[in-house]
Amino acid sequence: MSDTVCVGAISGAYGVRGEVRLKSFCAEPEDIAAYAPLSTEDGAQSYSVVITGRIKNGLTARLGGVGSKEEADALKGVRLYAPRDRLPALPDDEFYHADLIGLEVVDTGGTVLGRVRSVQNHGASDLLEIAGPGLKTTVLLPFTQDAVPTVDLAARRIIADPPDGLF
Repeated sequence: MSDTVCVGAISGAYGVRGEVRLKSFCAEPEDIAAYAPLSTEDGAQSYSVVITGRIKNGLTARLGGVGSKEEADALKGVRLYAPRDRLPALPDDEFYHADLIGLEVVDTGGTVLGRVRSVQNHGASDLLEIAGPGLKTTVLLPFTQDAVPTVDLAARRIIADPPDGLF
Protein backbone atom coordinates (compact mmCIF):
# COMPACT_ATOMS: atom_id res chain seq x y z
CA MET A 1 0.00 0.00 0.00
CA SER A 2 1.20 3.46 -0.86
CA ASP A 3 1.91 6.09 1.79
CA THR A 4 -0.33 8.53 -0.08
CA VAL A 5 -3.89 8.34 -1.40
CA CYS A 6 -5.34 10.39 -4.26
CA VAL A 7 -8.05 12.60 -2.73
CA GLY A 8 -8.79 14.95 -5.61
CA ALA A 9 -7.88 16.46 -8.95
CA ILE A 10 -7.71 19.96 -10.35
CA SER A 11 -10.04 20.43 -13.31
CA GLY A 12 -8.96 23.95 -14.29
CA ALA A 13 -9.06 27.58 -13.31
CA TYR A 14 -12.09 29.27 -11.78
CA GLY A 15 -12.24 33.00 -12.38
CA VAL A 16 -9.23 35.27 -12.86
CA ARG A 17 -7.78 35.43 -9.33
CA GLY A 18 -6.07 32.05 -9.17
CA GLU A 19 -8.88 29.89 -7.83
CA VAL A 20 -9.22 26.35 -9.18
CA ARG A 21 -12.07 23.99 -9.95
CA LEU A 22 -11.48 20.97 -7.73
CA LYS A 23 -12.89 17.44 -7.97
CA SER A 24 -12.91 15.85 -4.54
CA PHE A 25 -12.77 12.06 -4.26
CA CYS A 26 -13.65 12.17 -0.55
CA ALA A 27 -16.93 10.78 0.83
CA GLU A 28 -17.69 14.31 2.06
CA PRO A 29 -16.24 16.55 -0.68
CA GLU A 30 -15.32 19.46 1.62
CA ASP A 31 -13.20 17.13 3.79
CA ILE A 32 -10.43 17.41 1.20
CA ALA A 33 -9.28 20.66 2.82
CA ALA A 34 -8.84 18.90 6.19
CA TYR A 35 -6.16 16.63 4.69
CA ALA A 36 -4.02 19.53 3.43
CA PRO A 37 -1.32 20.22 2.61
CA LEU A 38 -1.87 18.09 -0.47
CA SER A 39 0.93 17.11 -2.81
CA THR A 40 1.33 16.16 -6.44
CA GLU A 41 1.89 12.50 -7.30
CA ASP A 42 5.68 12.89 -7.42
CA GLY A 43 5.65 14.96 -4.21
CA ALA A 44 7.45 17.87 -5.92
CA GLN A 45 4.71 20.41 -5.12
CA SER A 46 2.59 20.84 -2.01
CA TYR A 47 -0.49 23.04 -1.61
CA SER A 48 -2.60 24.31 1.24
CA VAL A 49 -6.31 24.20 0.34
CA VAL A 50 -9.10 26.63 1.22
CA ILE A 51 -12.55 25.74 -0.15
CA THR A 52 -14.22 28.87 -1.52
CA GLY A 53 -17.46 27.46 -2.92
CA ARG A 54 -19.43 24.72 -4.63
CA ILE A 55 -20.01 24.37 -8.36
CA LYS A 56 -21.63 21.72 -10.51
CA ASN A 57 -19.53 18.53 -10.24
CA GLY A 58 -17.06 19.97 -7.78
CA LEU A 59 -15.72 22.69 -5.57
CA THR A 60 -13.85 25.94 -6.01
CA ALA A 61 -10.70 26.38 -3.98
CA ARG A 62 -7.70 28.56 -3.40
CA LEU A 63 -4.39 26.69 -3.39
CA GLY A 64 -1.38 28.06 -1.56
CA GLY A 65 1.12 29.59 -3.98
CA VAL A 66 -1.34 29.87 -6.88
CA GLY A 67 -2.20 33.51 -7.50
CA SER A 68 -3.19 33.89 -11.14
CA LYS A 69 -5.51 32.35 -13.70
CA GLU A 70 -2.49 31.24 -15.75
CA GLU A 71 -0.96 29.40 -12.78
CA ALA A 72 -4.33 27.75 -12.05
CA ASP A 73 -4.78 26.75 -15.72
CA ALA A 74 -1.31 25.17 -15.74
CA LEU A 75 -2.45 22.79 -12.96
CA LYS A 76 -5.38 21.36 -14.92
CA GLY A 77 -5.38 17.56 -14.62
CA VAL A 78 -3.02 17.45 -11.63
CA ARG A 79 -4.04 14.85 -9.05
CA LEU A 80 -3.70 15.76 -5.39
CA TYR A 81 -2.52 13.28 -2.75
CA ALA A 82 -2.78 13.18 1.04
CA PRO A 83 -0.63 11.14 3.40
CA ARG A 84 -2.48 7.97 4.42
CA ASP A 85 -2.00 8.72 8.13
CA ARG A 86 -4.13 11.89 7.80
CA LEU A 87 -7.10 9.95 6.42
CA PRO A 88 -9.71 8.41 8.71
CA ALA A 89 -9.57 4.72 9.56
CA LEU A 90 -12.17 2.70 7.69
CA PRO A 91 -14.53 0.00 8.97
CA ASP A 92 -13.61 -3.59 8.08
CA ASP A 93 -15.98 -3.69 5.10
CA GLU A 94 -14.75 -0.46 3.45
CA PHE A 95 -11.61 0.11 1.40
CA TYR A 96 -9.75 2.94 -0.26
CA HIS A 97 -9.83 2.44 -4.04
CA ALA A 98 -6.04 2.84 -4.14
CA ASP A 99 -5.70 -0.25 -1.94
CA LEU A 100 -7.77 -2.42 -4.31
CA ILE A 101 -5.92 -1.55 -7.52
CA GLY A 102 -3.36 -4.22 -8.38
CA LEU A 103 -4.83 -6.94 -6.16
CA GLU A 104 -4.98 -10.45 -7.60
CA VAL A 105 -8.52 -11.77 -8.10
CA VAL A 106 -9.20 -15.49 -7.67
CA ASP A 107 -12.48 -17.38 -7.74
CA THR A 108 -13.75 -19.49 -4.85
CA GLY A 109 -11.95 -22.52 -6.32
CA GLY A 110 -8.59 -20.73 -6.36
CA THR A 111 -8.41 -20.11 -10.12
CA VAL A 112 -6.73 -16.79 -10.94
CA LEU A 113 -9.14 -14.51 -12.81
CA GLY A 114 -6.84 -11.49 -13.18
CA ARG A 115 -5.88 -8.29 -11.37
CA VAL A 116 -7.85 -5.18 -10.46
CA ARG A 117 -6.98 -2.47 -13.00
CA SER A 118 -9.33 0.21 -11.66
CA VAL A 119 -12.38 0.85 -9.51
CA GLN A 120 -15.25 2.52 -11.33
CA ASN A 121 -18.60 3.88 -10.28
CA HIS A 122 -21.24 4.77 -12.85
CA GLY A 123 -23.93 5.66 -10.35
CA ALA A 124 -25.27 2.43 -8.88
CA SER A 125 -22.30 0.88 -7.09
CA ASP A 126 -18.58 0.29 -7.42
CA LEU A 127 -17.27 -2.00 -10.15
CA LEU A 128 -13.86 -3.66 -10.21
CA GLU A 129 -12.25 -3.60 -13.65
CA ILE A 130 -10.43 -6.93 -13.94
CA ALA A 131 -7.70 -7.54 -16.52
CA GLY A 132 -5.97 -10.86 -17.00
CA PRO A 133 -4.00 -13.00 -19.42
CA GLY A 134 -6.98 -15.17 -20.36
CA LEU A 135 -9.31 -12.23 -21.00
CA LYS A 136 -9.73 -10.57 -24.40
CA THR A 137 -11.16 -7.43 -22.78
CA THR A 138 -11.43 -6.28 -19.22
CA VAL A 139 -14.35 -7.50 -17.12
CA LEU A 140 -16.39 -5.32 -14.76
CA LEU A 141 -17.12 -7.24 -11.56
CA PRO A 142 -19.74 -5.76 -9.19
CA PHE A 143 -18.06 -4.86 -5.90
CA THR A 144 -20.82 -6.31 -3.73
CA GLN A 145 -20.75 -8.72 -0.80
CA ASP A 146 -22.25 -11.46 -3.00
CA ALA A 147 -19.76 -11.11 -5.87
CA VAL A 148 -16.72 -10.26 -3.70
CA PRO A 149 -17.06 -12.04 -0.36
CA THR A 150 -13.42 -11.62 0.71
CA VAL A 151 -10.85 -8.85 0.36
CA ASP A 152 -7.53 -9.74 1.97
CA LEU A 153 -5.30 -6.67 1.82
CA ALA A 154 -2.51 -8.37 3.76
CA ALA A 155 -2.29 -11.18 1.18
CA ARG A 156 -2.98 -8.69 -1.69
CA ARG A 157 -5.84 -10.92 -2.90
CA ILE A 158 -9.57 -10.76 -3.59
CA ILE A 159 -11.70 -13.88 -3.55
CA ALA A 160 -14.59 -13.45 -5.95
CA ASP A 161 -17.78 -15.39 -6.63
CA PRO A 162 -18.70 -13.79 -9.98
CA PRO A 163 -22.13 -14.18 -11.52
CA ASP A 164 -22.39 -17.11 -13.95
CA GLY A 165 -21.11 -16.29 -17.44
CA LEU A 166 -19.13 -13.21 -16.45
CA PHE A 167 -15.72 -14.86 -16.95
